[in-house]
Amino acid sequence: MTTFYIVRHGQTTANAQNLKQGTINTAVTQLNKVGQRQAQELHATFDISFADRLICSPLDRTRATAAILNRGRDLPLTTDERLLEISYGQWDGQDNAKLLATYPQYFDPFLKDVLPTYVSVATAGETFDHVIQRAQAFLTTTAAQYPDDKIIVVTHGFTVKAMALAVLQPQDPMSLPEPENTSVTKITVDVATQREFLSYYNRHSSF
Repeated sequence: MTTFYIVRHGQTTANAQNLKQGTINTAVTQLNKVGQRQAQELHATFDISFADRLICSPLDRTRATAAILNRGRDLPLTTDERLLEISYGQWDGQDNAKLLATYPQYFDPFLKDVLPTYVSVATAGETFDHVIQRAQAFLTTTAAQYPDDKIIVVTHGFTVKAMALAVLQPQDPMSLPEPENTSVTKITVDVATQREFLSYYNRHSSF
C-alpha cells in the first residue's frame, strides 16, 4: 500500500489578508513570516526522513514549505501540476469578504467559503468536480508507480480537501472544511484492491 502524508503549505500574505489565491504565484502568495515559522515548527515535530519521496505543487508557497520540511532530510523532491490549488478564475486575487458581500448565495453561510455553484458567476473558475478528479488521478497513478512507498505531499487547502472528498465521497462537499496551514492529512491507497482510506485529516500533532 502507498501512504500519503499530505501537508497544506504555510500561511501566506494573501491568507493573512483573506484573499483568494487560486493559482496566483506572486509576492502576495508567498510564505509570510508566520508561514515560515509554521513550516519550521512542523519540521521540528514531523521528521519526514522515514518517507521515500516528497512531491509538491509547483507554486512558490508549496515549494518553500517543502524545502523547509526537507532540510536535513534530503528526500528526492519533484513537483506535480495535479497538486495545484483550485483556480477561482476571475475571482483569483480578490477579497473574500467583498465577494461574500456581493455574492452571498454562492457562499456557505457557516464556513464563509464558496459553494460549488460559484462557477456560474466566476468566469473560468475551476469546478469542484474537476479538482477532485485530478486529485484522485494523482493518488491513483502515484500509488501505481510507487505501490509500497511513504510519500510526503505538499499542496493547497482545497486540494487537500479534494483528496479527502475523493476518498470519502460525501453527498455534501461542504461537510468537510478546508484544512489549516501546515496541517497533515493521511491517506492510504491500496492499488491491488482499489481501496482508499482516510486515516486522519487536518492534524497538527501526533503523526
